[in-house]
Amino acid sequence: MGRDTVEPPSLALLAAEGRGFLDIPALLAVAAPLLAAAPRGQRHPVMVLPGLGADDRSTLAIRSFLEFLGYEVHGWGRGRNVGAPDADLAAVAARVIELEQRAGSKVSLVGWSRGGIIAREVARQIPASVRMVVTLGSPFAAPGASNVRAIWRLLTGRKYEPPTSERISRLAQPIPVPSTSIYTRADGVVAWRACLEQQGEGRENVEVSTTHIGLGFHAPALWVIADRLAQPPGTWKAFRPPPQVAIWFPATTHRD
Repeated sequence: MGRDTVEPPSLALLAAEGRGFLDIPALLAVAAPLLAAAPRGQRHPVMVLPGLGADDRSTLAIRSFLEFLGYEVHGWGRGRNVGAPDADLAAVAARVIELEQRAGSKVSLVGWSRGGIIAREVARQIPASVRMVVTLGSPFAAPGASNVRAIWRLLTGRKYEPPTSERISRLAQPIPVPSTSIYTRADGVVAWRACLEQQGEGRENVEVSTTHIGLGFHAPALWVIADRLAQPPGTWKAFRPPPQVAIWFPATTHRD
């Protein structure tokens, strides 16, 4: 299926997005003991970027978890993510370089939805400063395949302008650093096929079972982020869930 044929999620999936909030009590009451045993890696800076219309408050669960694991964690620090396409790239790239120079190590980027698209483009601009990129429900492969038009007008008061064919082609190209795309087939905001990375060395797609809203609180997604960040610099192997959490993941994530 080509990028131009990917359709937005159905209205039924969009209406069911509220189920994702159930991941919050599940995270606190059920998954916390297992997440405490998640992989830990070398301490280094990690920047977490929010989705469309959201700010750093929306990524509190992700950032708190990564701080617990011992990373130097930062929000993106730019308020709500409602700027024009590429409007924040220069500022985020400059901040990444600042964090790298201060810490003496490359920066990992974790981006939710639109934040993941920004993270990928920052990595494309300054690959020497970025260790890896992990995205959650980010439709970089077909950014127009979403239900964001009404949301965009509500948040910004501006008409939604669909991405040009040139921008679509650029966003879909692989980035020059290791990348993991976490997606869910129950996503009601963006088409899950629009979140699929082109398979290749240092690139992968990991399926979880939640909604778009739930991705930032979903224990399996948090485990994947931890596992990816724990890889030693300069090494990479595809994610495979260990036995203690394998039941959390759909069959697609267990394939060799």
